[in-house]
Amino acid sequence: MIKLFLLSLFLFISIEVSANNEILDRADKYMQSGTQSDIFRAYNDYKNLYLSSFMDDDLALKIESLKGIVRSGEKLNIDISKYSNELQSLSLKSSYKQPEPKPMKKTKHIEEVQVGSLHKLKSVSWDDDVLLLTFDQQIGKKQIDYFTLHDEHKKSYKYVFDIKTSMFTSSQNINKNGIDNIKIAQYNPDTLRLVIENSSAVEISHELDSAILKIKLKIESHKRVEIIDKTDKALPTKKSMDKTVVIDSGHGGNDPGAIGYNQYQEKDVVLNTAKKLETILKARGYKVFMTRDSDTFVKLSRRTEYANEKNADIFVSIHANAVANGRANEVQGIECYFLSPSRSSRAKKVAALENSADMSDMNMYGKDSYLNLLNHHNILASNKLAIDLQRGMLGSLNQKYKDVRDGGVREGPFWVLVGAQMPSVLVEVGFITHPKESERLVDDEYIKNMVKGLADGVERYFANN
Repeated sequence: MIKLFLLSLFLFISIEVSANNEILDRADKYMQSGTQSDIFRAYNDYKNLYLSSFMDDDLALKIESLKGIVRSGEKLNIDISKYSNELQSLSLKSSYKQPEPKPMKKTKHIEEVQVGSLHKLKSVSWDDDVLLLTFDQQIGKKQIDYFTLHDEHKKSYKYVFDIKTSMFTSSQNINKNGIDNIKIAQYNPDTLRLVIENSSAVEISHELDSAILKIKLKIESHKRVEIIDKTDKALPTKKSMDKTVVIDSGHGGNDPGAIGYNQYQEKDVVLNTAKKLETILKARGYKVFMTRDSDTFVKLSRRTEYANEKNADIFVSIHANAVANGRANEVQGIECYFLSPSRSSRAKKVAALENSADMSDMNMYGKDSYLNLLNHHNILASNKLAIDLQRGMLGSLNQKYKDVRDGGVREGPFWVLVGAQMPSVLVEVGFITHPKESERLVDDEYIKNMVKGLADGVERYFANN
């Protein structure tokens, strides 16, 4: 009887381990596909595995699931700080060794390097095609291991830098036109790993300049031309010609919105931005309608009603953010919001500014109840749209402007989004109260770069959904 029980227990554990491995493999495949919907599926799978690791007291599974939660959560702009902190803690306290990448084709042997005291990574930036990693103190050649991995079957080239130093709790994805993926993360407690991945070979060289590691990427010119043609001179496609976008310029008329630096008015900034976005989307083959195309006021409830009448596929409301004078020199950045019953105190403050123009006849209790009832079926799609728009703006602006701050994707109770029968997002294009950012918001060149990124985000959203 005992033997039968032990055999049954062994079979149960084996089946459970096998099931966990299958879920892990499935989640990894979802991540490789790169679409937002698949990344959401991966995130849920990793979360389920994380719960299983507690029940099974499986440390290895817990670490693998935490790594997956962090990777997928970052791509979805979900707050994963507690998981990231736990992963860091487990990596430091446990003797668990993270698995090495599958050996494909190494071009350089990795030497073991012992370092007395760890350096800290201070910043990551671009100087044309040179990636600059700046540390808090001088770094030596023996602290850097560089090797390449090439998988001919998958047409994947990976260029890996292992640096004996430390970073911070979360990983980062670094955008660069012509390169499929660049990621930097804490590989283990004393090794920072940078991976440059591309579908074709990239000529890479690196050198040390005191506390700066300079990594030069020679990107093939034909790939650059292909990207420019795809984004700036995109021809209408069948997909784009079937899609309708309604663009909403916040405020207007007797409602100036926020008054910023040099007395710039939000209503003027966002109308100019909306018109430029309308032009580029129409050039790419989209049907585009504007809730206002002049200095007139439109009630908030009428804006989404108009989008519904036009059977819009997406609704994008454009605004500019603001803070009190005491913080005007500090607070800057671009943000995207989508409507959701859950909201932070920060989101409530931003929404209060944007909602103030039209309180309608409802009291605040009635408004909150209404917000909780509407748009539930669109929350996920609106979140995806917000992520794509935010990513598009940052990707386009960062090519020319190195100090654009990423305010992230957030949930908020924005009255202008209530009632939309399609995915809807409110874009805060910057802080009109910040001296430098406000000047950029009235600079046509800056706005052209921004709306190009928004248009890229719209295309990415429709391509993936």
